[in-house]
This record gives sequence, C-alpha cells and structure tokens, in this order.
Amino acid sequence: MNPKNMIVFVSDEHSRRYAGCYGDPIAKTPNIDRLAETGTRFTQAYTPSPTCVSARASLATGKWVHQTGCYSSVEAYDGSIPSWGHNLMGKGHQVVSFGKIAYQQSSPNNGFSREFLPIHNMNGLGWMGGLLRDPVYIPKDSVEGPEFARHIGPGESDYTKYDRVVSNTACAWLHHHGKKQDQPWVMFVSFISPHYPLIAPQEFYDLYDDESVGLPHRQDALPDHPVLQEHRRFFNFNDFIDEDLTRKARRSYYALCSFSDYLIGQVLSTMNAQGLSDDTRILYTSDHGEMLGNQGVWTKMLMSEDAVAIPMILSGEGVPRGHVVDTPVSLVDCYPTIIENAGVELTKEEQTFPGASLFSIADGETPMRWIISEYHDGGMSTGLFMLRKDQWKYIYYPGFRPQLFNLANDPMEDTDLATDLAYESVLDECDAALREILDPDAINKEVFAKQAKIIEANGGYDHVASMEESNMFIELGALYVNAEELRTPAEVNVRAGHNTSRNVSA
Repeated sequence: MNPKNMIVFVSDEHSRRYAGCYGDPIAKTPNIDRLAETGTRFTQAYTPSPTCVSARASLATGKWVHQTGCYSSVEAYDGSIPSWGHNLMGKGHQVVSFGKIAYQQSSPNNGFSREFLPIHNMNGLGWMGGLLRDPVYIPKDSVEGPEFARHIGPGESDYTKYDRVVSNTACAWLHHHGKKQDQPWVMFVSFISPHYPLIAPQEFYDLYDDESVGLPHRQDALPDHPVLQEHRRFFNFNDFIDEDLTRKARRSYYALCSFSDYLIGQVLSTMNAQGLSDDTRILYTSDHGEMLGNQGVWTKMLMSEDAVAIPMILSGEGVPRGHVVDTPVSLVDCYPTIIENAGVELTKEEQTFPGASLFSIADGETPMRWIISEYHDGGMSTGLFMLRKDQWKYIYYPGFRPQLFNLANDPMEDTDLATDLAYESVLDECDAALREILDPDAINKEVFAKQAKIIEANGGYDHVASMEESNMFIELGALYVNAEELRTPAEVNVRAGHNTSRNVSA
C-alpha cells in the first residue's frame, strides 16, 4: 500500500446508531457522513470493552482486554506493552496526540512523539471505587444520579471548552508542521464529546428539539437478569430523570454528536487548506457507546449494542468509496490498519495479534476470528464477556446464566433466547467459540485476585469505600483547561490540567 499520513479521530461514547450515515434520520453529522461517502463504513464495529481505559489500551496495543491486563479504569495502559505508536516512532515517524488519551499518566513511553492537552487517569489511579466488586459497593446516598441529572441542557461545559482547544491545537499543528515531516505522520485526535455531562453548546442544541429526539427504547424496562439488576442498583440514574429531562438529555447527546462532528470538520478543513488531503487517510471511531436511557440504562458498562457498538469509517486513497462492509470489526483492528497505512510491515509477532487490517477487510477479506468484548469494572460482582458470532450475540457472566440474542431478527435485544431450549445448540456453539479465545472463568478469577491486591495496597476495602463516600463526585465533568494564546505563529503552546472527576476514565 502507498504510504500516507493518517488522522485517527476518536470520539468518546459515540454509539454507532447516532450518525446520519448509520441510518439515524435525526442525527446531523455531515462531516462523518462525508467520510462514509468517500470511504468505507463498517456496520458491525465493536469496542473491546464498554469503558474508556480498557478500550483505549486495546486500541493502542491491538490486543484484547485479557491480553493487556488493563481490566478496569484503574488498570490503565502504561506503555509497557508496545503500541502501534512505538512501532512507527521506532522507524522515524512522527506520532502526535491531541486530547484525551486515558493512559496511566503522561510519559515518554506512551507511544507518542508529543502529547498535546493529554488527559490521563487522575493522580495515576483513576476510579478506585470501581474495584469494590466483592461485594459490590453501593454508596449510602446516591451521588451520581443527582449529578448526572443536574448537568443536562444547553451551555458550555469544561469538556466542550476543552474539545474546542483540542481541535484548534490539532489545526495549528497541521498548519505549522503537517508538510514538514520526512515520513508519513499519524495524528491521534481524541475528543471527549459526546461523553456526558450532557451539556451541549447552544448552537448545536438548537439543531434539535425535545419532541424529535423521542424517548428511549423500553426506558421503563426492568432487567430480568441478576447481574443487570445489580448494575441498575449501582448506576441509579432513572430515579432522578423524568420524561421532560429524558428528552433534554437525548437532545443534548444528539447535539454533542453534532458538536464533535463539527470539530472533526474543522480539522479536515485545515488539512484540505494545507494541501494535505491527497496525502492523508482518515480513520474515525469511538471508544465505546452510550445507552442513552434505552432499556432503562444510562452511560455504558454493559454488553448491550448501545454500549458496545461503535462507528468505524476509513477514508482516503486506496479505500473503496461509498462502500459498506458488514464483516464484524473491532478497535483491535486499528493497530494493523495504522501500521499498514504508513507502509510498514507487521512483524511475525504482530501478525499473531487478533486484529486485522481494515484495508483488507474493506477489500473483501474476512478474518477467521470472532469479535469479543469484556468488562471488569464498577457495579458488577462478576466479569462480562461478549462474543459476536454471525447473527448471534452471546454474553457470558461467570457464576450466572448467560444471555443470547439474534441481532438479525432482534437488533434492539428485546428477547433473550438463552432460556429457550430450542436454542440450546446455538448457546453451546457460542460458548465453545468464546472458550477457544479465552477461559472466562479463569480470567474472572484472575481479575478479582489482581484487583484485590490493588485495593489492599490502597488501604483496604473500607478505606477505599470511605474515599468514595467523602469524594464520590467532585463535579461531573470537572476538567480544568488552561489555554494560552499561541505566542508565535510556529509554536503551539496550549496546556490542560488533569481531570478531577473520576469519570474521565470511566
């Protein structure tokens, strides 16, 4: 493949269904839609984990969660496993990041030549309370629910202010440095939007209205699975969100999708203005989705399609135009794709990774593998393991009964077939396929043992719980941005502090 520059856009919490090119008649995402028109759109893309830290570690390394050991919001990527960035930097390529990264901390070993405005785990730790899963810690007074409900509607949050600076900084780098590199470069441009708080800039909020965004699918549904019931008790948002606020929350989410689309458009416009469009390919995706009230759940941290299904679009020279691919893909496929884009060959070891090049898949190749996702974080007394095989979605909960959905006939996952004896052979087949990839029971046991050691090293269960009680929620979305004017036309001098909310890594 002809080597090219690449811009990797990663939004935060953009569920696949909320984009015009994915069939949403309401969503206004013209720049993302244009990428799909000029490139290839993958209709069955998934995150390796419905939580930021774990998903981004897999994106960096091309490995599944159980292979990285980045199981939770605390166990963040620290650069010890080589990333695609390390590979390319070792061969002289510039690899620069802009915005949220969600690794353990800023480090020369993170796999970036330079990090602009990086956000990593708070104090290098992240959300310690998420490790309290044996038993699941339920705070005495719900704090997240009221805070979530309080931060809904039109306006500017620290997150949207931050994202604007990220976009401007990426544009400045393209303007001053985009043409000055000896080898193809990679820009990793990562926005927090449309991640909650669901506060959207007024001009984007005004693109929608409370009625057109509708109400969630089965918003009053009560989960009939014990693990999902546990999740509902832990992430108790519905008690604080009435119908009026629900519509405003959905309107704000749509608006934030349009806002992040606008920021992507700014970067692409600068790329075009600098004459770099012919020399640059684009990859757009997100780290995970957002439930947005569907099935009575908000945020993510489940294996439902709204939480794990993500957009994936590849555009540029050599990519089929206006093409749609139904082959399931994953964030682990970003690794070989970015490497191939730069004209670098994968090593023998890298060829054993689970990822496959999106270029090859766009050309019709079907990898001999199944897509999986894992969750080992707050609110769950067991791990979650998802397998996507053909039309089937299989979810395994160690110690509890599994779930099975036929996504071809039931895309909204209304009917769990796992208890229907007519599907017993399908259930067995999916379980066997999952165990060809990993041993879920052994991994679940390993994760709890590892996390117990982290809890003990930080004062024990009761101490971590008391920390959660006293500092459960400093303020949702409390990101402090300290942006300075560019002092010279040739140098970007923009800085941002770490997020003070535990939710930056959730």
